[in-house]
Amino acid sequence: MMRNLFLLTANRNHSDEKRIYGCSGDEGNGIFNVKSPIDGATMIVIASNGEGWDHVSVSRRNRCPNWAEMEHVKRLFFKDDETACQFHVPPSDHVNFHENCLHLWRPQTTELPRPPAYMVAPKEAV
Repeated sequence: MMRNLFLLTANRNHSDEKRIYGCSGDEGNGIFNVKSPIDGATMIVIASNGEGWDHVSVSRRNRCPNWAEMEHVKRLFFKDDETACQFHVPPSDHVNFHENCLHLWRPQTTELPRPPAYMVAPKEAV
């Protein structure tokens, strides 16, 4: 399971949670305002843990989040020993609700397969 989201209470957007969901979030679900490590702009993060998946969506007002911003959110919302990923699905399965939003996913009941580290970078670089 991803981190207990009560640990991120300082970032929680209670007013949006109540406006959208009718109640405050809990340890696995909620809406958060997170500052970008790049420029300090606010990123909106919506976290959920339903139907066997831990999930965060990350959006910015005027552009998609970049790698450093997604990595920052991953480190905040997921435990250090957890792998999360973005999915690039076939065009026929693509769904887009917000053009400046990216997602991180982690299945709750299995480990995501990963390539060996040597296939990603030479051992000296790791």
